[in-house]
Order: sequence, then C-alpha cells, then structure tokens
Amino acid sequence: MRIFLDANILVSVLNKEYPLFTYSSRIVSLADNKKFTVYTSPVCLAIAFYFAEKKSGTALAKQKIQLLANKLSIAAVGDNEVVRSLKNVKVNDFEDGLEYYAALHSKCATIITEDSSDFYFSELEVVNAKSFLKKYLL
Repeated sequence: MRIFLDANILVSVLNKEYPLFTYSSRIVSLADNKKFTVYTSPVCLAIAFYFAEKKSGTALAKQKIQLLANKLSIAAVGDNEVVRSLKNVKVNDFEDGLEYYAALHSKCATIITEDSSDFYFSELEVVNAKSFLKKYLL
C-alpha cells in the first residue's frame, strides 16, 4: 500500500510532539514494512525542516531531515502538480494542492494528516495517524 505523509506528521516525529508522536512515529516506521511504501514531498520536508530547525537548530534539523529522506520515498512535485493545483477550483490552499497531486502522481491510496479538512477536495482517502493505524494495523 502506498501512503503519503503530510508535513504535520513529519513535524510531530522530528520534534517529538506528544500525543501525536505516539502514532506518527509508528506511521513513519512503516517505511520498513514491505507492505507499505511511504511517500512525502519536498514541500513537506521543507516545512518539517523549518519547524525542526526552530526547535533543534540547523545542524540537527539537517540530520533529522537526512534520516527521513533516506527512509521515505520522495514524491515528485513538478510542472504537472503545479498546474493541476492552480487549475483545480476546489483547491484553496496551493501547498495542499501540491501535496495532493504529488500523492496522486505517486499512486498513493491514502494521505495521512492531522488536518484532514485541508484535503476536503481529495478523491483519495484522507485519515489521521491514529485512524490509519486502527484501520490498517490493529
């Protein structure tokens, strides 16, 4: 199963933000499970870096992002994703549109986010970390 992680999932892992860390860290660890391919986008990594840098400093934030980048698959964000985000009248937040179309392009079945209302326009399943674990792993 291909899943896409929104920036807020990555931020919670990098900054150990409880109580979400309990669930988000398990989601990220699915990258080691052959049943899952775990994607994120360069945009999500940039957002996660920003928040990790504020908490941990530049050097440690870079190390953390490097670990994630080595573990996760990186969904492409190119011309197609930009154009589709801009043309879709249902997409109000450009960044969410980019993430959605990156997930779609990577053939992800699910977007995992703590802000599911951001993806109100999605034709993909959108769930939070706890719900995903309950549905697919418990």
